[in-house]
Amino acid sequence: MQIALFGRKFDPEFLPVIEKMIHLLEEKAEKFFIHNGFYDFLKDRVSFQIPVAQFTSHAEIPSDTFCMISVGGDGTLLDTLPFIRSSGIPVLGINTGRLGFLSAVSSDEMEESVKALFEGRYRIDQRSLLMLESGQEKLFEAFPYALNELTVLKRDNTTMISISAYVNGSFLNTYWADGLMVATPTGSTGYSLSCGGPIISPDSENFIITPIASHNLTVRPIVIKDNSVVKFRVEGRIKSHLILMDSRSASREDAVDLFIRKADFKINLICIEHNDFFKTIRNKLAWGFDKRN
Repeated sequence: MQIALFGRKFDPEFLPVIEKMIHLLEEKAEKFFIHNGFYDFLKDRVSFQIPVAQFTSHAEIPSDTFCMISVGGDGTLLDTLPFIRSSGIPVLGINTGRLGFLSAVSSDEMEESVKALFEGRYRIDQRSLLMLESGQEKLFEAFPYALNELTVLKRDNTTMISISAYVNGSFLNTYWADGLMVATPTGSTGYSLSCGGPIISPDSENFIITPIASHNLTVRPIVIKDNSVVKFRVEGRIKSHLILMDSRSASREDAVDLFIRKADFKINLICIEHNDFFKTIRNKLAWGFDKRN
């Protein structure tokens, strides 16, 4: 059994938990594949008992890897996607961050979660991704996919931008705003939620188009089917803007048509048996934390 590890630097208070996790994994795993940056952080802090190989690209991770474990917050898990791609390797998120909707395994659940992983007491949640097509100029050419959202955002604080949106060729609206995004159900608990978008269950087969600080207060997020093709175009005199796919960004100085659709593959997230989507949002958003309950 081979296991891949990806992560970021974490607070020293989590070191005993992560060290314990690695030693538990070593009881079953035969080899670790660890991202080189994360290995540089761990090598003087953790004593490995099984062989370790480092990786810097998706091509260096065997396709038969049992799983990838992401150590960090949701942003860290999103950063695993260019290494996972369409391989189908499932990802388990161990949360050393703050909220953690995707990295839902907390440090105090880690030991039991690793045991459940090896005993098969988990399920695979398949999550849809967005794919970007941008005409002749290939934006994010290495990996034009996002698990959470694609966002068009103004570059500075001087003025709003104007973005026209189309759904399956039909004009939706021209948004005067700080930005506009298309979010997946997975991304509905991220940036879209903070901009007033609804929470959508992962299996709902929808996308959300959410404006960011719209100039018109009657403009609200809209939910569409995920088999739709969405087109964005920045118009008007201010064309300087940023395009973001999850945590990756590209800057633009002129108009470009962005076509967003559902990718033809999904990302597999490992959900340990005692967790589910509704329990996660209930706990993370403190629903029901009221003396009346």
